[in-house]
Amino acid sequence: MTTVELTRFKVAPERVEELLRTRPGMVAGFEADRAGFLQATLVRLPGDEWLDIVHWRSAEDFAASRAKGPNRPDIKAFFDTIDALVSSEEGTLA
Repeated sequence: MTTVELTRFKVAPERVEELLRTRPGMVAGFEADRAGFLQATLVRLPGDEWLDIVHWRSAEDFAASRAKGPNRPDIKAFFDTIDALVSSEEGTLA
């Protein structure tokens, strides 16, 4: 069953261009390095907040990805633009 990662975070206004510039590299890094990665959608919310919706083949694939953290420069570049984590949740598609 597909697992969905919902991560809400804040990015300073002056780093938004950097966030958007590094996003394709982060997605490519996940495609190359993360088993079970299916897709990612980035949503801009009010108040300098963003929501990343990431689909994984399974909860195990998501857990393995989390354990790797920002292990590649392309993934780290995106993560480095994040100022604060607001929330992180996991669910399954119904």
